[in-house]
Amino acid sequence: MGLRTGVESDGRTTTGARSSAAPAAVAHEGQTRAAIVQLLLEQGPITATAIGTELGLAPAGVRRHLDALIDAGQARASRSAPWQQKGRGRPAKQYQLTAAGRGNLGHAYDDLAGAAIRQLGEIGGDAAIAEFARRRVRTIVDGIEPVADQTAPVIEAKVTEIAEAFAEAGFAATTRQVGTGVQICQHHCPVAHVAEEFPQLCAAELDAFRDLLGTHVQRLATIANGDCACTTHVPLVAVPKIPSAAQPAAGRTNDSGRSAE
Repeated sequence: MGLRTGVESDGRTTTGARSSAAPAAVAHEGQTRAAIVQLLLEQGPITATAIGTELGLAPAGVRRHLDALIDAGQARASRSAPWQQKGRGRPAKQYQLTAAGRGNLGHAYDDLAGAAIRQLGEIGGDAAIAEFARRRVRTIVDGIEPVADQTAPVIEAKVTEIAEAFAEAGFAATTRQVGTGVQICQHHCPVAHVAEEFPQLCAAELDAFRDLLGTHVQRLATIANGDCACTTHVPLVAVPKIPSAAQPAAGRTNDSGRSAE
């Protein structure tokens, strides 16, 4: 049942011609879903309409893949905020990857890395872990020179250079303009599970951003803290420097890189 029978031009009878196309169809489905996952990673939260426009897919096909990802626990949907809504009607749903969805992208040797850093801490203490974190970040930004001119165009260009370096290192990093500043958005973290235990990894990234940009930067969110991306805000206007001794305790920033609850 279900097999198609035909006659080739040479007179040979064939069966199962329909099944010969199945592997190609399956491969195409897999490529489409992988493209949607990549878009959720880099641009989420994002609407199904925006995904369809970006990938040239019909809305029904996009929603079918999104429903499958949600059923598998790899994606989630939420309603857009009122200020994000365009036009009238119900707010559109926005989709993004869950922690499980990001986990499927791979966290290289998490257990081994965690064990190694714990052992390093036992031997050299917190100072050794912090130095390891600093050296790790320096390998990512190797070759990037600190800004020589504290002007908005120069800082913005340097932010782009930093994001490109982190993207090459597997962080799926992008930049976006926000008000009078620009943000570095790291949509993936290859060491997120390790960074949950060792916030020194996040703190070292933040210190590197400050050193290279020569200005105050603020970490708004981190994947290690349960957010959908690591987001760092860089102002493009002069920020007055306040002596650390003059800062009240309640106003101190959390250099661990974790966002406030």
